Amino acid sequence: MKKILYSLLIFASATLFAQKNTNVKFAVSGDMIGTVAMFESQKDFIQSTQVYKTAASLPQKLKKFSFIADQGLTEVKFKNNNSPFDNISLASFNEQSNLPKDTPVFIEGYEFKDTNMRVYSEIAQDLEVKDYNGVKTLFITTTRKQ
Repeated sequence: MKKILYSLLIFASATLFAQKNTNVKFAVSGDMIGTVAMFESQKDFIQSTQVYKTAASLPQKLKKFSFIADQGLTEVKFKNNNSPFDNISLASFNEQSNLPKDTPVFIEGYEFKDTNMRVYSEIAQDLEVKDYNGVKTLFITTTRKQ
């Protein structure tokens, strides 16, 4: 009985750690990921946006981002390709957190397995290293904890 309860407890905690925050709407510019809210704060730099409501409606060039398109995905194009944001690879975030470069990173509960993927650094408002399935893993939230 104890083994069953212990197993359920581990499963429940892993599920809670990785629970997707469906309130966050992701956006992509080029091959870099941000959030719609982040881009809205820089409207002067934006040339155009294209909203895709489902992962199935993504064009071929954005299919690799379908795992974060549960709530749709917005493609952003900057004027003169001039982004006001810095960008960083997820591998660099791992290194800054003293984790192996190739450890998957969770952003708002979405697992990013490709740590060579680049994100706008402003996406990371809160970084926390947690144990996930026995592995120290970086969890990023897009809003500051209060």
